Amino acid sequence: MTRASSGPRHLPVLVDEVVQALAIARGETLVDGTFGAGGYTRAMLAAGAGRVIGFDRDPDAIAQGPTLVPDAISTGRLTLVEERFSQMDRVLAERGIGLVDGIALDIGVSSMQLDRADRGFSFQADGPLDMRMSKSGLTAAEFLNQADEAEIARILKDYGEEPRARAVARAIAAARPIERTTELAAIVRRAAGFRPGQRTDPATRTFQAIRIHLNAELDELEDGLAAAERSLKPGGRLAVVTFHSLEDRIVKRFLRTRSGATPAGSRHRPVLTDPDQPTFERVARPVVPSERETAANPRARSARLRSAVRTSAPAWAPASKGRDQ
Repeated sequence: MTRASSGPRHLPVLVDEVVQALAIARGETLVDGTFGAGGYTRAMLAAGAGRVIGFDRDPDAIAQGPTLVPDAISTGRLTLVEERFSQMDRVLAERGIGLVDGIALDIGVSSMQLDRADRGFSFQADGPLDMRMSKSGLTAAEFLNQADEAEIARILKDYGEEPRARAVARAIAAARPIERTTELAAIVRRAAGFRPGQRTDPATRTFQAIRIHLNAELDELEDGLAAAERSLKPGGRLAVVTFHSLEDRIVKRFLRTRSGATPAGSRHRPVLTDPDQPTFERVARPVVPSERETAANPRARSARLRSAVRTSAPAWAPASKGRDQ
């Protein structure tokens, strides 16, 4: 996926840093787990990748892919798959591709989704309250108009870190039915005590929370990291770009645990021994965008890149997922 500023559209965030972390050798096979507008895919191909398999759950992204990267499609260097990236290991196996040399994931909503009012992800323009990445399942309007107040408050607190979650949920419940993005934004601003000139519009937190809930984004990220572990060959590289603390916390915890770098124990909290061998090494320090990049692309401000290299150890069994929590 990619993010765009009000200037040039669909600028991939930290693209040079992602390509550097992937350390692409000519002819290698890579996965772009979040194809979006194809920004990372184009960079991978330009860096010498022999083949890229691009995943996206959004049918619009897959449909537009051939027009965005036509040469790569026609020569067979790019294969597009309409599927969640958490299913990459299954899809790769079904297609006889096997283990890959590198995987890039750009977590969250894409600029193509944000910039289209009819998709309902943004309150910058009026549109239907949709927010479905795959264009299937419950819409944001249906959720808000059906869920009880306590459930809405929980989601706003857990996924949006909204300090006035109860007040906002109460206001939403009182204003139902709600059908439009600008309508919801106005309700949230009143409930959260928004004042013109505030640095952050409180509607941002509510829209983020609802979107994450509807698309099960955090579960998808956890499952996707495990799928990447199963899909990378020894020496394969993983690069993950996140855009807020909830996502980054999951990636940080996953790489820390899978690299054997869990914190040491103490007399109050004994160390937990784990029979699984480290599946990742050379976990890099997080990388953030330069001032130049954030000036050109304001949506990059909160981005953070984490990367690591796959070892030859077997992937952890699904039962070990609970230890990552």
